[in-house]
Amino acid sequence: MLAKLPEFIEELGVACPLLVTDEGVMATGHVQRALDALESAGIHTAIYSKAQENPTSSSIEACRDFARQAEVDSIIGFGGGSSMDTAKGCNFLLTNGGEMKDYHGYGKASKPMLPFVAVPTTSGTGSECQSYALVSDDKTHVKMACGDGKALAKIALLDPELTTSQPVRVAVLTGLDALAHALESAVCLPRNPISQIHSRQAFRLLSGSIEKVIEGNPSLEDRSNMQLGAAMAGLAIENSMLGAAHAMANPLTARFDVTHGHAVALMLPQVVGFNQDDPAANTIYEDLQKLIPSNSSEYLDIIDWLDGLVVKANLASLPSFGIENGNIDDLAFDASQQWTGKFNPRPASEEDFKSLYADVLQRMAKSA
Repeated sequence: MLAKLPEFIEELGVACPLLVTDEGVMATGHVQRALDALESAGIHTAIYSKAQENPTSSSIEACRDFARQAEVDSIIGFGGGSSMDTAKGCNFLLTNGGEMKDYHGYGKASKPMLPFVAVPTTSGTGSECQSYALVSDDKTHVKMACGDGKALAKIALLDPELTTSQPVRVAVLTGLDALAHALESAVCLPRNPISQIHSRQAFRLLSGSIEKVIEGNPSLEDRSNMQLGAAMAGLAIENSMLGAAHAMANPLTARFDVTHGHAVALMLPQVVGFNQDDPAANTIYEDLQKLIPSNSSEYLDIIDWLDGLVVKANLASLPSFGIENGNIDDLAFDASQQWTGKFNPRPASEEDFKSLYADVLQRMAKSA
């Protein structure tokens, strides 16, 4: 599939793309394969390989400066979510000027943007199918969601072979993140017929292969399911939103450096249980539970299955990060300020978040 990249570039009517990636992806050899294919088609490509994990405003500006000097007419995001975010952020600044904080929110780019092609090498964020770039402000450290319909990829090239270079741990955590995307978008308040088609299909694909990923022996078909499932979950988010599990995960990442997928996976079972008190959400969960493979019938319900995935993935508990009851108030306040929490099907107050964090800690203490 990667060999088709030159065809897609030519279809867009552009000739001088900027390929945005990071050093880790460069080391896999995937980028060189893409460059060889583009070069054979006579397409000169500029390479920016300094995308950083959790990109900041200043790192986006550095990419913009490089792109401006290279005089590119299109952008290829090649890698994981951070490479995608860097590519999208660069597109905002290169075409519309200003700073990333000017685009915090949605629809604030007044000028056309360059054609964007997304080539994911992980199966998690679904950024290849979303119009948002997530960028941290250098001064305030606030993670800004900067979105615009013009930033959406014209083409998302999905090639499961590109995911074979992922370390097992990365594949597990990004896969669990994608699963959370499917579940949260399925029940969030802005859900609609379009988003629910995508979230349901995403859950079907992801639930069928996530255990093989956790076991470390996924087939190419499993990798394909994970990549397509992550992309469809991204489409579900693009057409709806997320919920309280992401609202609870973000403070864990910001305050204690818990990897995002890890944090979301630990919060998700408790949030699903919380949401089951909403009849409509519970009906959706019951429908999705039927999609879990029959070989997972050892689990009593969807929460039991999610807890089982956390155990099988051997995810470190919150106390191992130094998180204890004394941290709950600060975490709950932060969670209550998160944008995604506003879309949870069951309203979650700061007091609710305190209870949810406490319940997670108590559950982990019992299983220790």
